[in-house]
Amino acid sequence: MDAQGRGRAGDIDPADQWVFNPDTGDYELRLGHSAEQPSAPTQRRAASRRTTAVSRTEAPPEEPTRRRKAVPPQRGRRGAQPSRRRPKPKASGRKKALYWTGGVMAVVLIAGTAGAVYLYQHLNGNISKVDVGDAGATSDGPLNVLVIGTDVRTGKGNEGYGDRGSVGHADTTILFHVSKDRSNATALSIPRDLITDIPDCETKQEDGSTKNIPGTPQTRFNNSLGQDGRDPGCTMRTVKKLTGLPVHHFMMADFNAVKTLSSAVGGVDVCLGKDINDPDSHLKLSKGHHTVEGEQALAFVRTRHSVGLGGDLSRIEIQQQFLSSMIRKMKSNDTLTDPGKLLDLAEAATKALTVDSRIADLNDLRKLAQDIGRVNTKNISFATIPVLDNPAEKVPSTVVLNEKPAQQLFSMIQEDTSLTEVKKQAKAKEQAKLKGQKADPSEVRVEVLNGGGPFGAAQDTVDWLQNSENVLKSSNGGNATGPKQKKTTLTYAPNQADQARRLADMMGLPASALKPGTEDAEPKAAMTLTLGADFKGAGTPLTGPAKAPEEVQKVNADKQVCAK
Repeated sequence: MDAQGRGRAGDIDPADQWVFNPDTGDYELRLGHSAEQPSAPTQRRAASRRTTAVSRTEAPPEEPTRRRKAVPPQRGRRGAQPSRRRPKPKASGRKKALYWTGGVMAVVLIAGTAGAVYLYQHLNGNISKVDVGDAGATSDGPLNVLVIGTDVRTGKGNEGYGDRGSVGHADTTILFHVSKDRSNATALSIPRDLITDIPDCETKQEDGSTKNIPGTPQTRFNNSLGQDGRDPGCTMRTVKKLTGLPVHHFMMADFNAVKTLSSAVGGVDVCLGKDINDPDSHLKLSKGHHTVEGEQALAFVRTRHSVGLGGDLSRIEIQQQFLSSMIRKMKSNDTLTDPGKLLDLAEAATKALTVDSRIADLNDLRKLAQDIGRVNTKNISFATIPVLDNPAEKVPSTVVLNEKPAQQLFSMIQEDTSLTEVKKQAKAKEQAKLKGQKADPSEVRVEVLNGGGPFGAAQDTVDWLQNSENVLKSSNGGNATGPKQKKTTLTYAPNQADQARRLADMMGLPASALKPGTEDAEPKAAMTLTLGADFKGAGTPLTGPAKAPEEVQKVNADKQVCAK
């Protein structure tokens, strides 16, 4: 194996750089100062098996013999008995594997690793980035990462796929929403042929200047990337306008990512409910279970004419199956305890990725990966935005939002409601604030402030409360002080709970909007209703459904579904 394979240079095997420390009982990575620092690995399969075999069967010898001279025994005093130190207990198989993996870590969906300095620098240099300006942001609460699969045909072996000269579109787009407590996640697929409005977009140019690209009303969603010079920041802005959800980061990959990542994990398990022979995607597989990687994996995620109704929505289903299986494979012990696979995954992922500048450093990616990786696979749901065939077309080739279920789904995600219903206990405690006696509307006292709603929203709400709901003891407090609020809130004292429940019922406030205090208020004191950016208008409920509408196509990541 040459110096470019498995991180080896100067005939020094990386396995020889792991030295047993008798003081700690651990194996440590020690890089020789005289050795030429090796390049990061590009070919690892054979060495992966070798190092994995060592890690799973027995610890490396305490004194590796390769390229090391025997160390003479220490001389003792005459007549002295040789010292008898109690042998260190043998490490368990799991600990041995951890010794060998060192600092290597994997990212959920798309991963990065950190080990020795040279490896860190190499992997960090693999990552491509785009400055999307204010289109992205950091978040300590719910996290929204836009995963974009572009159909650009660059790379070896991709020239024969479809639109060879295309600059690329947002061909496969998934908004990955992770809950605030990191207990669950929703992967929301956005159909590429969805008719929507693409807003104006500021893009960073190579010379450092900023160019504004005019928006396009009522066009295919996939035109939000590549066309007219649009960058991933334009796709992020389009998703925010469509769903109402902020997009904090993006990760973009092309055809090669599917090939390299699927091979790095040793193949992805898929299932077909029938034989498929698709000349367009080049997929030829028999009915049943298969493990696909490389070209075959790309053919699997590209096929559409041979599954379902033969359109893009059917292809979304098969892509969700593929990604669910890949997540399971990445989070399996088979991958996480195999240093070779982790290194393969790190190399493939960092080369495949283009990310926003806020996470363009390997350490930032690692932290993001750890954050996302806290979600149990069984609590990850894949869903597709509900759509209808475009009624404006005689032969529909595009789709439009199915407004009611789509808005309900967006509302659920905005309110951090899990599609897997893993937070039942916490939700029950939250919902308890809405249960109990409700005051008569005439007894409700509330001051309405505008903290981020539309202009005039406070007065409109007061008018509606007084004229439609008989809440005569309501008043307009004007604009709230401080920064704009994203969410509408109702602050009240414990002895005003019955009034709060009545007002929440009238306005359709979610339980999360209710902010009870700790001390009772004076008898004639008013509660404070602060309208946030989520306020849609007086009489329009803010509450999203507790359960996904029936029209939402969804599947859990821990279950395998056979494509038909």
